[in-house]
Amino acid sequence: MNVEVTPLPGIGVRKDFSTRTGRRIGVVSQRDGHTELIVSKADDADACAASIPLTADEAGTLANLLGAPQLVAQLTEEHQDLPGISTKQLPIKPSGPFDGRTLGDTAMRTRTGVSVVAVARAGQVHPSPTPDFALTGGDLLVAVGTSEGLEAAAKILKYG
Repeated sequence: MNVEVTPLPGIGVRKDFSTRTGRRIGVVSQRDGHTELIVSKADDADACAASIPLTADEAGTLANLLGAPQLVAQLTEEHQDLPGISTKQLPIKPSGPFDGRTLGDTAMRTRTGVSVVAVARAGQVHPSPTPDFALTGGDLLVAVGTSEGLEAAAKILKYG
């Protein structure tokens, strides 16, 4: 996918791409740290149909929503030849039992046999997190294991 990067003097940088339908979708990263999601009009790729200001948390959440499913789909495809193995996204809830604690504090592998293979945070994927990886509310853990193990892992993250 070709991402077009356009400097906006005095404002920041616009990064966008064309969809299959011909519309442009992108992000304006402003110099002051603000972010806007932008969508072009259907009949004019240069005209803005929507400009949605996002906080850093909102931009991170949106990035996780868009990025983590692709990672899970890729891992699911890679594991489809392994019967009984699944991949699932497991959220860390803000103010939940593991918000601000380490991955090791979950004892996930010991308690469920599930492996956390990545953590998606604010659009960034942290592969192969170590036990000292600090979790924070809004993180999405990408976990691999049996269906039963993944269900148990979800309960641990929810209830502790």
